[in-house]
Parts: sequence; C-alpha cells; structure tokens
Amino acid sequence: MQHESNNGRRRFLATMAAAGAAPTLSMAATARPLYKDPAAPVPKRVADLLKRMTLEEKIAQMLCVWIEKGKIEDNGAFSAAKAATVYPHGIGMIARPSDRQGKSEAGAAAAAGDDGARPNRGAQETANYVNAAQKWALEQTRLGIPLFMHEEALHGYAARDATSFPQAIGLASSFDTDLVTKVFSVAAREMRARGANFALAPVVDVAREPRWGRIEETFGEDPHLCTEIGKAAVIGFSGTTRQLAKDKVLTTLKHMTGHGQPESGTNIGPAEVSERTLREEFFPPFERLVKETTVAAIMPSYNEIGGVPSHANRWMLDDVARKEWGFKGVMVSDYMGIRELVTRHKMAATPKEAGYYAVKAGVDIETPDGHGYRHLAELVKEGKVAEKEIDTIVRRILELKFLAGLFENPYADAASADAQTATAADVALAREAAGRSVVLLKNDKGVLPLQAKKTGKLLLLGTHAKDTPIGGYSDIPRKVVSIHDALRAEATAQGFAFDYREGVRITEERIWGKDEIRFTAPEVNARLIAEAVAAAKTADTIVMVLGDNEQTSREAWADQHLGDRATLDLMGQQNDLAKAIFDLGKPTVVFLLNGRPMSINLLAERADAIIEGWYLGQETGNAAADVLFGRVNPGGKLPVSVARNVGQLPIFYNHKPSARRGYIDGSTKPLYPFGFGLSYTTFDISAPRLRKATIRPNEATQIEVDVANTGAVAGDEVVQLYIRDDISSVTRPVLELKAFRRVTLQPGEKKTVVFDIKPADLAFYNVDMKRVVEPGSFTIHAGPDSVRLKSAKLTVS
Repeated sequence: MQHESNNGRRRFLATMAAAGAAPTLSMAATARPLYKDPAAPVPKRVADLLKRMTLEEKIAQMLCVWIEKGKIEDNGAFSAAKAATVYPHGIGMIARPSDRQGKSEAGAAAAAGDDGARPNRGAQETANYVNAAQKWALEQTRLGIPLFMHEEALHGYAARDATSFPQAIGLASSFDTDLVTKVFSVAAREMRARGANFALAPVVDVAREPRWGRIEETFGEDPHLCTEIGKAAVIGFSGTTRQLAKDKVLTTLKHMTGHGQPESGTNIGPAEVSERTLREEFFPPFERLVKETTVAAIMPSYNEIGGVPSHANRWMLDDVARKEWGFKGVMVSDYMGIRELVTRHKMAATPKEAGYYAVKAGVDIETPDGHGYRHLAELVKEGKVAEKEIDTIVRRILELKFLAGLFENPYADAASADAQTATAADVALAREAAGRSVVLLKNDKGVLPLQAKKTGKLLLLGTHAKDTPIGGYSDIPRKVVSIHDALRAEATAQGFAFDYREGVRITEERIWGKDEIRFTAPEVNARLIAEAVAAAKTADTIVMVLGDNEQTSREAWADQHLGDRATLDLMGQQNDLAKAIFDLGKPTVVFLLNGRPMSINLLAERADAIIEGWYLGQETGNAAADVLFGRVNPGGKLPVSVARNVGQLPIFYNHKPSARRGYIDGSTKPLYPFGFGLSYTTFDISAPRLRKATIRPNEATQIEVDVANTGAVAGDEVVQLYIRDDISSVTRPVLELKAFRRVTLQPGEKKTVVFDIKPADLAFYNVDMKRVVEPGSFTIHAGPDSVRLKSAKLTVS
C-alpha cells in the first residue's frame, strides 16, 4: 500500500509540474534541491539556485532597504506579512538593522546618520529583528535566499553599546597592524553576535585634503600606510579565507576612488586627477587588498573623475577592478550614489536611466534603497540590459551568501548577544588602542610625563574634557570615560589637587547626524574664558583639551548637512582661551581631540607640550591619563602632514620634485611632517644597510636598520623606510614610504629590523602606462619620520 501511495504521489507531482504548477508547491514536498546541500561545491550550488530564479527574484537580490524599512515593520519590529507584500520576490539586503531608520515612503533626501531623535536598538533587540527577517527570507519566500545585513563599522561596530575604538585616523597613527587586526576582530564578533554579516568598512581612500570633513575616516595620506592598515582591518573583519567563520563578516573597501582629494576640499567634489595619479596614489590600496585579502565588496565613490561619476565608471569598476585585478566580489553602491547621477551629477534624467548607467558600469547592489534598480526588469524587457548581465551579477551575490554560510545559519543567538558586547577584554583593548594611537607633538622642558608630587594643583580646561567626542559613524557606547573623570580619579588616587573649568565651548550640541550647527556665542565664551583664567591663577599645572567635535568635522552628505572647512584653524574662541592661559606662564599641556589635522600655530609656538589624540573612542579619558602620567609612553606617528595654513594645500609629503619651490610670504614646509611623533625617551636609528647593494630588475633584496633606545625609559619607535627613484623616465615622488615597523625597546636596548624590498617596491608606470623597474640608482632612506632620514644607495642593473 505504501509503495502504491508513493507511486501515485510521484504521478501527481509530475502532472502538476508539466502543467507549470510545481513552483507553488512547498520545498518540503520535493527532494532537497542541490543549492540547499551544504556539502555541495559552492559553484554548483550557485548554478543550481540561479537556474531556478525568475528575473524578478534575481533583481530582488540587487536591492536593499533602509529609508523604507517602515514598510516592512510593525511598531519597529520586522513584519513578515508586510515584507511579503512589499517584496514578494524577496530582497537581497537590509541596511543597518541596529538603527530605527524607517519611513513608509522614501523622502527625496534622507539623513545618512542618526539625528539623536530616536534611540537605536540594543544587542538583543537587533538580534531579534535580524532573526525575524532571516526567518521570513528562508522560510516564507519561494526559494529561501537569506539576507545580507549590513552595518557601519568604521572604528568599531557603530551600534548601541558596542565597543568604540579610536577613529580611523587615530588607528592609522598607531602604525600597528597587529593592533588594528585585533580591533576589527572585535567589531566583527560584535556584529555577528547581533546577526549582522556585512561591514561597510574600511575606508582606504588616500586623503590629501584636510579641509575635507571625512579625512578622519581615512588612514591618512600615504598609499602604503593606507594599504597596510586597511589590510589589517580586512583580516580582522573577514579572516584569511573566503569561507567566512561564524565570528567574521564580509568586508567593503570604500570609496573607489579619488574621494580623498576633492576639488575645494568639499565632499564629493570632482577629483580631476590623471590616470597616472589614480594608478600610483589612489588605486594601490584597492588593488593590493583585492589581490592580497578576501575582501568581499568595493563601494564606488560619490565623486567624478574626468566627467564620469564613479557609479557610472565602467573603466574603473569593471576594466580595472575586475579584469585587471581579478576582483571576484560585489560592487555595492554608496548611499544614494545611483540617485545622485540624477540629482547631483545631472548625468541621468530619470531613476531608470541612472540604474541603466550603474548596472552597465558594474554596480551590483544599490543602497540604501531601490531607486534606479527598481526599473531593471523594464530595462531587460526593453532589451537595454540582457538577462545574462543580471545573471552575472546575481551569481556573485549568491556566491558570497554561500561562502558566508548564510543558507545554513543566518541567525544570531539573541540571548547571548548582549554578553558578547563590550566585554572586559574588549574595553581593555579599546584602552590599549587609544594609548597606542596618540602622537606626542611637543614636549619642551620635560613637562611630560606629569608626576603627582610635582604637579601641584592641576587645572583641567575644555568642554570636551567632560563631553567626550568619539567621531563620526559612531553610536553610544555602553560607557565613555572622559578625561575629566580619569584625571579626577587620578588626583584622588595620587593625592594632588584637581579643578575643572569649561574654558571654552565650540558648539551647543555635538550630534553628528543633525543638520544644524549652533556655534557658541562669543559672549558666552568670553565669560567662560574669564572664569578659566581666574582659576588658572591659582593652579600649578594646566591641561587644556582643545580641537573639534562631531559637528565641526564630519561627512557633508547633503547641502543642508555640511562638514567641510574653509580654514584649518581651531574653531570658535579656542585660541583666545589658549593665549590667555599661555600669558600666565604656567606649565601648560594641550591635549587635542579632533578629526582633521589642524593648523595649530599658536599652540606649537607657546604650549609646553602637545598631544594629538584624534578621537580616542570610549576609553579616551583612561588613555589620556595613562599617557599624561607616563604609564603609556606615546609612540604614535602622524599619518598625515599638518599644514601651517590652507594656503599650503596640498601639503602631502610624497610630492613631485617640481613642487614646493617656495612662497614670498611663508614656508612650504608643514607644521608637522608625515610620520612625525615624539616619545618620553630618545632613539637612534642607523643608516640602512643593504644585504645586496646591486640587483637585477626582477630581483629582491633586504634592508637592515638598527634602532636603539638611548633614553632612560622604555618606549616605542616606528622605523620608517622610504625609497626615491633617483632618475626615471617619468617624474617620481621625492619620497615613498615602502615599509614600517613599530618596535618596543627597553632603555639601552637595540634591535635590528629587516625589511624586504621587492621589485614591486621599485616599480612605476612608465610613459606607456606599463609597470616597470628601470635600471638605475635608488636612494633608500630610514628614519623616525619623513624628514629625519639616513640613506644608502641601491643599484638596479
């Protein structure tokens, strides 16, 4: 009887399939398809799933939802019923499940960040949201394709209670790749704990424009440093294999490219640079990370180059990234990047036309919501886009979802998500990272480190000594330690007197996502400065916290939401406070918290000591106290050159020989050079020694450099190796960083650092735009920064 029943069931299914009704049957009623078999090879799983998909289901994988999350939610919770109605063919990606962005209809423009009006979701609530969405995708859509869940993670997971590390430019100052890998390993683990699986980070834009508000998001002005720190970040996020571990996330390189040197220093301004400059300065971090890591995605930049916006630049996205470099991942649009082909670049007249340009250029997924890609089915039916082009894109998307293990387990353990967030070890790492990211710019008369017995009465000044800025693309950490809190605790523990005055205020708020910036009135600051000066007269030692906040240096993502600067000076009345305090003649330390390199000429001239802290994350105060009192000896280095004023711009160190001839009214030298940073001890770095001083163009050699701690305390030095091609068939930079190593040395200790110099380190693009190593002489430089260098000669014959 059972045999007859089975035969009858098979005849029924065959009849229904012949009638075209099979797709309406549940998956449980048929044998498990190949794509659902975790033991099957990924290419076969992809091919099997792709052939089952309708055109509409394929296009759905190219779509994302963010502004319109309200359409798939009920009172902030994910609604399977609404999702099924709005997205009957499924959807590929949900943006920022941790935030409460969500409108029933998309507005013409939307904030790219939280304006502070709504608290975002915590760990368990985010995990529940993700799990509900994935359950719908796997169990209630026809084919059961899981979702990408992307989040921001610029300097830690940008979500409520997650661990906040130093801002990107601060992490770059550490010159410590092992540290950076640890930092982003924590970010990845915290993301996966909540169900997120796709990081929109790291930013590897080479940044040559300090007026640009997004410079804080970058790893600085040098291609090699951006590459090495970026590589460490990708390994931290994603590991070293394309098959993603359960505590890792897919990684996105941002933003390709030229974004970091916009015209007039304003965000998304044209980058009118040559192909040579692209290939030699802006492309290298992307190229090397594509070739050397498992990076899953690249995000095109908002700007245009040569009249072509990056989201429509087929040469850059397809010819270069895919065909030349062999990139196998997906191209993910920046938020509104395809929309802006219509609204800003005026290249397309309609969303449909914008979608056409982007898909033809090689953009695979549109974020944050469907604008142009909602019209892809029409473009296919009109013959303007072939379905096989859509297949090629969707094949890449599906491959990543299989490699990430999302078909088997896309879910988070909601019950443990909070316990996996900001653990004691994570907080300890945040403190260590902050301490290793600070840069000592000045220390006259040995003012630092402070000693409790000699400090006397310590006066702390500055609004951000209490109200701690941690930089853009952040949420609210579980706990932020201010410099005020840490120094007050220090005073209690060590027995010295402590006082605080606000001194000066920059803005009335520091909400990164809020459009309006309300600068503090001069009369308010005049009163605060007078109070600070009165308190300073009875103080013995003064620490001033000055700089920027999340409103005075930020991404300018809309005309009504600006963040770029016309000057690089301290904003507001900060210099007025500084001058009044310096005039008292008291030992004064300036601790900078800021996102951009600033023209601090007055401070450089008159402060006894200056610490560049950038934004140090949630452990700002503890790290500041560690450095000020000598428990941590600062060893960070500047990842950017610091200009004296905007008239010097651009000021990057790796300029061409014909640049920087001179001015009649000022210096061409930066206030502080790239790679610069002092210590509480002293070091001696030897001239480089070549193990092989003459090599062939296809050969490598090694360089030895001795570094010794010649001071009285332990400390870190960053040995930096630069190369200059002395004579070449096209002009080359005067210096190029090719290697660095951060070394910890005890007093009197000496180490030998060995660097490999490979043909790629000597190669450049010749007049025919071919990469070559030309015979001739190369000067090899070693030193603690880009100025104090010792040299040796290498011959290529």
